[in-house]
Amino acid sequence: MKILHQVFGFRPEFHGMTPVNENTEYSAILEGVTPIFSVYVCMCQFLPMCHIYDFQLNDIISPKVKRTICILSGIMNFLHFRNLCQGMLAETQQTYKSDVEKLQSLLQNINKAEKKVQELMTIPPEQQAQYEELAAALADLQSQSCHGAQEAEAFSSKITELKTDHAERTQKLNQMKVQVATLKEDIAKLRSQIVEPPEEIKKEKEKMKETVKNVRKSKEKTDVRFVELQIKNQTYNQYKAEIQSIYKLLQDLQSAMDEMYKQQEEIHILDISNEKAKKELKNLFNEESRMKRALHMKQEKIHKQRIKRQKKQEMKDQHVQTIFGEYNQVHQKREDMLNEIQEINSQTQQLKAKMDDLKANCKSETDKAQTMYDHLVTALDDLQTNIMDYIEEKRGEMEKMKEDF
Repeated sequence: MKILHQVFGFRPEFHGMTPVNENTEYSAILEGVTPIFSVYVCMCQFLPMCHIYDFQLNDIISPKVKRTICILSGIMNFLHFRNLCQGMLAETQQTYKSDVEKLQSLLQNINKAEKKVQELMTIPPEQQAQYEELAAALADLQSQSCHGAQEAEAFSSKITELKTDHAERTQKLNQMKVQVATLKEDIAKLRSQIVEPPEEIKKEKEKMKETVKNVRKSKEKTDVRFVELQIKNQTYNQYKAEIQSIYKLLQDLQSAMDEMYKQQEEIHILDISNEKAKKELKNLFNEESRMKRALHMKQEKIHKQRIKRQKKQEMKDQHVQTIFGEYNQVHQKREDMLNEIQEINSQTQQLKAKMDDLKANCKSETDKAQTMYDHLVTALDDLQTNIMDYIEEKRGEMEKMKEDF
């Protein structure tokens, strides 16, 4: 009754209040039974909420220890769950205003982010011409850089070939110088050893002069070639510097493009965050509408419950007045019933005395019947033994007759 009062607000006094009419028989008995039945009905409606579906009337009339512990544990679990739900509801009601403020701030941030995304995505008309010029210049630089890279590769291949030729010719020059030096040493040795005729010396000198001229010509050619190679190397360095400057420009353009890509990625991330925020907004709107509906339903229920309580209170007041009016009649009827009950008790005592007499007569008759039954059983046993003896005699006579036959 305390649990029902705590959960449903059903006071313990209400269990004993039942409508009693003048024509109801044995209303005094109903007064003692109605609280039990009202508690049983209320518990049958309440205990399925606690997941107890096998509540019986015996649990109230003759309760057992294990059974009552099981029922009370289920009720305690329900009350604990109810308290938790009430706390959660109170917290949600408290945090509702802060959630609404957060929602408004999120909406403002989303609008700002959308504006920023639009600003980043749209190129202003002042910068469109520069953007187009930069795109065209970028395309030209890419084409020029590709062409220059091809020319540089061809030029570098030519330079490597020329370097290899120059190295070979320098090796040959060094060899020729070594040969000339060895020849001079040989000539000096021969001069010191042999005295040759002047004609041969002249011829050898002329040959040596021709070889020197040839060597000088080849040296001049190599010098000219070396100068040409130096000029080409300078031009190569100039081309290399130009290519490096173009490469730096390309790197700058690449960094600008990377920044553009990063901005696009940031825009994409902002779009994703915007979509997430929109989804969260939708969820918050749905939760808000659900909470509003729940609050509206609760308010309607509370209003209906108040109306019902008022009606019940009015009905109870009328009922109490009718009960107080009928109580005197019930009391008179109760006295009449007590007189009738006394008369019935006297009649029952007389009937009990008659029953005792009948029981004694029945016992004597049953004893007589038992003796008769025992006598009959003994007589039947004697008859059975006589019949068996007679049958055996007849069998012996039949066997004798068979033998004689």
